[in-house]
Amino acid sequence: MASRSKLSGIQKQVLALYRGFLRTARLKSPEERHRIESVVSAEFRENARNIDRKNFVYIEYLLRRGKKQLEQLKDPDITGLSTLQINKSSSH
Repeated sequence: MASRSKLSGIQKQVLALYRGFLRTARLKSPEERHRIESVVSAEFRENARNIDRKNFVYIEYLLRRGKKQLEQLKDPDITGLSTLQINKSSSH
């Protein structure tokens, strides 16, 4: 077994949120599921690349925002996911 460093609490929360989006996407139509998975994957990858891992305040903000979006997506009447456009220069 390869040795890996243990995940921090915040890393576990991020991964749990990501898995939550993927699980919830399975409940939607096949087209919408694919779109949700694409949007979620792209957003998580972009944040992983562009946000300083020590910027805990911003990461916690994104976690709270993501949890709210996930709760909205779980609503059976909600068919899809819309992304919020954030001005990148003012978000860091």
